[in-house]
Amino acid sequence: MSIDDDPVLSAPALAPRRSRGALRFLRDVLVIIVIAIVVSFAVKTFLVRSFYIPSASMEDTLLIQDRILVDEITPRFSGYERGDIVVFTDPGGWLAGESTTVTGSTNPIAAAGDWALSLVGLSVSDSDDHLIKRIIGLPGDHVTCCNTLGQITVNGVGIDETSYVLLPQEGAAASAISFDVTVPEGELWVLGDNRYNSRDSRYNQDQPGGGFVPIANVVGRAFLIDWPLDRFGLIDFHHEVFATVPDPDDGS
Repeated sequence: MSIDDDPVLSAPALAPRRSRGALRFLRDVLVIIVIAIVVSFAVKTFLVRSFYIPSASMEDTLLIQDRILVDEITPRFSGYERGDIVVFTDPGGWLAGESTTVTGSTNPIAAAGDWALSLVGLSVSDSDDHLIKRIIGLPGDHVTCCNTLGQITVNGVGIDETSYVLLPQEGAAASAISFDVTVPEGELWVLGDNRYNSRDSRYNQDQPGGGFVPIANVVGRAFLIDWPLDRFGLIDFHHEVFATVPDPDDGS
């Protein structure tokens, strides 16, 4: 008996099976694509993102072309603290004065890693559309510069930033610009660690937001340097520097 005579293996019987198999394959591919899109969106929106450091404003804590991971989810529950290093979108007019050098990596291994991370939304190509600074003042804080020791004060208490601030010379004041501000509700006062080379809150007081950063603009808190490998490690927030600062209601 030929194959054409076999009721099981004949062409009319095989055609519907092939059609159903092709449909199942297309369905599975579509399901995988939808799942990948949902996972990518969830990761990018709620978990972590990767950014490159485009300028020297946070030296020596963060160097140009360091790649960092930013925690988006934890601050949603715990909020932010003084000393946290945060990535945020431009409140308006800041990027025009920020001296950016380069973004992205020229290293082929890091570039390949970025490409892979971008597939799931972890790596972004818009690092140069964001800024990164350290939180000095939280909502309600009274932040001034400088006291007789050249320190910035928060709620009347001088903070010793020598553990992380880069100054042009030993003994220089923590800021070349004097300021006296009270941080509004829902806003932050942020400064770069490279204190004499950072276009931060001090230099943007003439902008519409008065130099403050809306918390709504904050992408998240940087917590890890993951490239280059010789700089791999957790980022120090130096929370101890602010340990004696009282809450705004108790400050002077």
